[in-house]
Amino acid sequence: MPGSGAVTRNTLRQQIADALRDEVLAGRLPPGTEFTVKQIAEQYEVSATPVREALVDLSAQGLLELVQHRGFRVRIFSVDDFRGMVEARSLVVDGIFRRLAERGATPGSAELLVSVRRRGEEARRAAQSGSLEVLIGYDLRFWRELSGLVANIYISEFLHRIRVQCWVFAVPHLQREPQLRAALWDGHSELVDAVTLADADAVRGIVHGYNEHALAWAARL
Repeated sequence: MPGSGAVTRNTLRQQIADALRDEVLAGRLPPGTEFTVKQIAEQYEVSATPVREALVDLSAQGLLELVQHRGFRVRIFSVDDFRGMVEARSLVVDGIFRRLAERGATPGSAELLVSVRRRGEEARRAAQSGSLEVLIGYDLRFWRELSGLVANIYISEFLHRIRVQCWVFAVPHLQREPQLRAALWDGHSELVDAVTLADADAVRGIVHGYNEHALAWAARL
């Protein structure tokens, strides 16, 4: 098939990027870990080209850093970085819900909220059981779908990138938490309820509590 090679390579590039991102989010590639294109290519038994492209993609997303003459390194985020991420996402999310309050939800939002509610319920259960890796997957999908209510892919992609970076910072610290469940936010279902009812004040209060929870946790590190 004409062009099938390019399609295969691009698909492989995305698969490698997704797999490495999952490894970072699970804490199996901790911040500061260094590796080369050759090492990753050998690990996944693929050629170097899609690996190099995947690593460049993850670098552009802020998860990896290029180390001259040595390969790539998982980025190390500081507590100050985390505070900046929380501030950035809070400003954008506040803008999202202000817009929804002023203009209303986009067509098809009722169906989308059904899916968001399912993600939220799974995320809440994972948080309450202390299942960190499961929580991360559902939490990222929950917020990505929720931000989709504004039907602006640039906003959705920006918020998703910030949330991935927040989790990259948080995972190594959370894995050492003696009381993990107390450190995890589980207000997903309450937020969906408030959004469904178009209760702008309740939404702002829940989101504010979410951000304050994150900042209070970071202050103890």
